[in-house]
Amino acid sequence: MATSPAHETLISNLVKEKGKDCFRRLGAGAGIAAKLSSDAQRGIRGDDADVRRRKEAFGDNAYPKPKRKTFLGHSLDALSDIFLVALLVCAAVSTGFGIKEHGLKDGWYDGVGIFLAVFLVSSVSAAGSYSQAKQADKIARESANVAVNVVRAGRRHDVSMFDVVVGDVVILKIGDAVPADGVFLEGYGLQVDESGMTGDPTGIDVDAENNPFLAAGAKVVHGHGRMLVTAVGTDTMLGELMNTGENAADDPVPLQERLERLTTTIGNIGVAVALVAFTLLAARHFTGSDTGKTPPLLEKGVPLAVTLMVTFSMRRVVKENAMVHRLSALETMGSVTAICADKTGTLTLNQMEVTDFWVGTHRPGAATAISGGIVTLLRQGAGLNTTGSVYWPDNVSPPEISGSPTEKALLSWAVTDLGMDATTFKNSDKVVHLEVFDSARREHSRAKTMDNTTGALVVHYKGAAEVVLPSCSLYVDMHGALRELGVEHLKKLDKVINYMAVSGLHCMALAYKPVDDEGVGLTLLGLLGLKDRRRPDIKFAVEACRKAGIGVKMVTTDNPLMARAIAMECGILSSNDPDGIVIAGHEFRAMSTVRQLEMVDKIRVVASSRPLDKLLLVKRLKQKGHVVAVTTGAGANDAPALKEADVVLTMSIKGTDLAAKDTIILNDKFHTVVTAMRLGRCVYSNFQNFIQFNLTINAAALVVNLVSTATTGNTSLTTVHLLWANLVIGTMSALALAVDKPADAVMERPPIARTAPLISNAMWRNLAAQVAFQIAVLLALEYLGRAVFGTDEKANGTMIFNVFVLCQVFNEFNVRDMERKNVLAGVLGKNKMFLVVVAATLVLQVLTVEALTKFAGTERLSLGQWGVCVAIAAVSWPVGWAVKFIPMKA
Repeated sequence: MATSPAHETLISNLVKEKGKDCFRRLGAGAGIAAKLSSDAQRGIRGDDADVRRRKEAFGDNAYPKPKRKTFLGHSLDALSDIFLVALLVCAAVSTGFGIKEHGLKDGWYDGVGIFLAVFLVSSVSAAGSYSQAKQADKIARESANVAVNVVRAGRRHDVSMFDVVVGDVVILKIGDAVPADGVFLEGYGLQVDESGMTGDPTGIDVDAENNPFLAAGAKVVHGHGRMLVTAVGTDTMLGELMNTGENAADDPVPLQERLERLTTTIGNIGVAVALVAFTLLAARHFTGSDTGKTPPLLEKGVPLAVTLMVTFSMRRVVKENAMVHRLSALETMGSVTAICADKTGTLTLNQMEVTDFWVGTHRPGAATAISGGIVTLLRQGAGLNTTGSVYWPDNVSPPEISGSPTEKALLSWAVTDLGMDATTFKNSDKVVHLEVFDSARREHSRAKTMDNTTGALVVHYKGAAEVVLPSCSLYVDMHGALRELGVEHLKKLDKVINYMAVSGLHCMALAYKPVDDEGVGLTLLGLLGLKDRRRPDIKFAVEACRKAGIGVKMVTTDNPLMARAIAMECGILSSNDPDGIVIAGHEFRAMSTVRQLEMVDKIRVVASSRPLDKLLLVKRLKQKGHVVAVTTGAGANDAPALKEADVVLTMSIKGTDLAAKDTIILNDKFHTVVTAMRLGRCVYSNFQNFIQFNLTINAAALVVNLVSTATTGNTSLTTVHLLWANLVIGTMSALALAVDKPADAVMERPPIARTAPLISNAMWRNLAAQVAFQIAVLLALEYLGRAVFGTDEKANGTMIFNVFVLCQVFNEFNVRDMERKNVLAGVLGKNKMFLVVVAATLVLQVLTVEALTKFAGTERLSLGQWGVCVAIAAVSWPVGWAVKFIPMKA
């Protein structure tokens, strides 16, 4: 590079030191560009060799990755669980007492069995946590990889943020994030928000005189401009902050917190029962009737199950080509009752095209029917009053058009229909001053242009027809004649605007005014109808939301007539919804809070809206008890509503602020919203099913062991048995339920209430029936099994353990749905993975009973005894079927 080392240091530190004097000494923007072998207008050369040399000289535009935990770190975290620590202590004590009592050869089995179970739990839990962390890293990397519009060799095109290099000229517009440190070159009204770094939400004005510095990470909130990149990656101010910052702790999943509170309660009950059992056994010891067995400490496998279910749920979402920042977003999506959706980029494709055109009060068939002077003015209005650009790579290839969707549509129309040659055109006319459109203020854009030959100055205006037209006092006809814009003409033009609106077209007006004409209004050049086609899947998705009890509300800056037409196309309004309301943002704002709350459920469309209207809508919905999702497509002013929403849905991961809110990134298809809702409800349902399953295991085991200890001095289920049932069988059941695909019925139920209890009445009913059944059969085997089946104590204990585990296997089918009586429904056809996991569970149980006899304290059973165990456990199905006839309130 041509830059000297001294200059390189000065330039790279410009933004960090805010050195205005240094900026001027170096020649301001143009001088600094020259020192970096760049050009303020044409940018860098931009070929592969040039980009490579700049990366070698100045570094990559990448930031230090936060240090993530290793697999070992996740394993240590898993082992820090208080119950696993307690089990390790129990294992050590059991090993010591076992060796003392039975010798080294046979005394270590129980203790080592507990050690192995703890190792299995911690390993699987660590694997799940590690997998989640990797997924979060992937999302964060893709979120940061935004497209940046740069000028290289005089040509504008998009590059990855990671490919921005020192010397690049970057085009900035409202909503963009500044990709690297740089200095201001040119623009109008450029204002940035640096609150992400400084904490100060006040907008900062950027210009060549007072503040030419732009820091990486700042957001453009007003105006437009060009910047010259002076530092990238770790050399930027943001890079220094990231180097000194500390990693944020992972937020817990809300449902996981609720589950852990529940299982802590279960654990406390288990400890209490263990203490009672210990007291009873101690009493027997001192009275001489001790059996030599120690009371088991009941442990739970819920934290591990939660980790497994979280991991599999995240993977299922990824298979749908969507991404979830945190599972809490998916969980919340299952409770959503209202969706506030942006029209542009969410309900529509944000791909604009001009489909209608009027000059004055007439619709010309082609540009050849219009006066040449008017064509020139129209070319100026579309081709100069813009921040977009047209580039012809050669005489054969079609032009490359860049800019916002609206600018692309207008430039494409000017090139195709008006025959505009951008290169020749911009040589004959010069933009003296440009003010861009501001959607928040609904102001039109205007450009002051100068004819390079005559020096004549003209101001061109472009904006929504209802904004521009009231400022017009004249119009031009197709022959170029100036005519007064009278009442009759205005009525006719209003009809044209309304016609476009009811046709779903965005009506834009082009107008102009010679600078010398003081005291005269604008002259209307023409009206353009732009079509933004709706997403092809939108009607299906909206209908699916309605059936699921979720209201979709469209928020748009379009006028009410156009908004109504698009809402009808999307299915948000229909003839079957006579109560649906379309309201303008200013009307909604003007209402009292009481009236807003009365109307908010009936509102289907908020038209002519401002960002704070969307925020107000979200607030009122939440006040009415709704769980609200907000979708963001192309809007740059959604921040207030996004922060207020319960969950954010975005059509693109690029540049999404994942730290601020639970976020679901859709796969550029709106029907993924329905998929997210289905999966959210399924995740919550699966968690409930597992809780019902796990509580059944624990409640039955607690009562059986307490009763048998009090009456016989024996524990029917040993510590190893309980660990096996809780950890291994519980883990396999969690896996089986996690892979259970969402049934269609979940979308026919109302959304999950925000305050709904984790354990519903139906769950208590089913749980009580299964616990009562299991207690009855296990105690019957304890007291009568030896006499009925002619077995010794060890064989009878093995049968009790086997029946207990097999009851849980059969109960896995019962808990798949709280109300469905046919336990096999949906299993044989579309959920073979569930059967695979159940089969694996049975294989493990057979191995435990038949092969791992010393570890499990079991005795091999005959085929007849296995048949008896299966037959007894199978009664779980008819019990589950019968109890579901008892109606329960939700």
